[in-house]
Amino acid sequence: MRKLCVIGSGYVGLVTGACFADLGNSVTLVDIDEGKIETLQQGKMPIYEPGLSEMAQRNTVAGRMHFTTSYLEGLDQAEFVFICVGTPSGVDGEADLQYVRSAAETIAEAMTHPLVIINKSTVPVGTGDWTAEIIQRKQPKPMDFAVVSCPEFLREGSAIADFMNPDRTVLGSTNPEAADRVAELYAPLDAPIVITDIRTAEMIKYASNAFLATRISFINEISIICERLGADVTEVARGMGFDYRIGPHFLQAGLGFGGSCFPKDVKALANMAQTHGMHPQLLNAVMEINAFQRRQIAMKAREMLDGTVNGKTIAVLGLAFKENTDDIRESPSLTVVRSLLNQGALVKAYDPVAMENASREVRGLTLCSDAYAAAQDAEALLVLTPWNEFKHLDMSRIRDSMKRQILIDGRNLYDPDELRQMGFAYRGVGRGYDGAGLMANGDQ
Repeated sequence: MRKLCVIGSGYVGLVTGACFADLGNSVTLVDIDEGKIETLQQGKMPIYEPGLSEMAQRNTVAGRMHFTTSYLEGLDQAEFVFICVGTPSGVDGEADLQYVRSAAETIAEAMTHPLVIINKSTVPVGTGDWTAEIIQRKQPKPMDFAVVSCPEFLREGSAIADFMNPDRTVLGSTNPEAADRVAELYAPLDAPIVITDIRTAEMIKYASNAFLATRISFINEISIICERLGADVTEVARGMGFDYRIGPHFLQAGLGFGGSCFPKDVKALANMAQTHGMHPQLLNAVMEINAFQRRQIAMKAREMLDGTVNGKTIAVLGLAFKENTDDIRESPSLTVVRSLLNQGALVKAYDPVAMENASREVRGLTLCSDAYAAAQDAEALLVLTPWNEFKHLDMSRIRDSMKRQILIDGRNLYDPDELRQMGFAYRGVGRGYDGAGLMANGDQ
């Protein structure tokens, strides 16, 4: 049984720790937030992630998972230490490395034996070298260590499956022996392992997320063109996806990307480029399209409500940035909600797990017990997060409870013809019902 230490109890730290414990390792998770550690010691998760609570509880009972605020306790006899702390966006979009710095300095001060230090946080290119310099400088006495970059590729809502069944594991280091040791740690996952230099490994993470964000912004720009020309973007994406050179993934038009990774990482990569004298035109366009896509939904609501949402009751289904998570960071839904509230609308909302988080971020939002309560007496219904339960609502009941039967489908969950036949005034994203599309489809 190998002993691991994980610094940070966010999504990445908790999933990494729980999964490695489930693979038979002894894991101590360290966080300076006493409240979080106390919550974890009581068997409760500070975040919602399907399957995580059960896995952590199982491994805690088995004695393979421990929680502490003490670096000394966490590093005691550990062979590997994972840095899994946040790197939020700074003022100009740069990655804020204060938590990485703090973790590196405290590891240096607390270590009593050689360590392999693995950086899983998403960090700018060159951070691995910078981390090594900090540790070397802060050590009370010289001690062997190696820094390895191992970027995470976990999707919120399916993080455990992503960890246990990865497409690849990327490792970067100036120390080949350390990289090989980390590769052995990941070997049970039976996935391709890419071993490269540390800066290339750091760039692989940013390039991957920026490319996926670009695909989303591309299909959203196509969706705007589809609306004007009377085409259906869902069919366009399906037709594109059959081409093996393109594939179907990340071609779902909607409100754009959100969450803790894509917005932050695209901004950080653009900032890196600008800092080094380059002009990241494509990355800037990706972010601009993403921001515009969110504004489109509020604009549609205003158009369909006779030119104003002031004083109108609007129901919103979905507050999390995506389904199967309670994460509201950079949530497109909340951008729309804030816009509506700022324009004088009364917004009633429901989300299966994210309402408590949303209530702390958005003032004036009325939270409801379920989708039907949200729709009651509403003049428009906006579906903004693609939770599975929203796909199976009793739409006749929704229709009959509403004051006006206006439905704006921000995730293209529903069949437009079916809803129109039921009496809804329906608008989706890129489904050919705007401008020239209105005439092409005979819409009123």
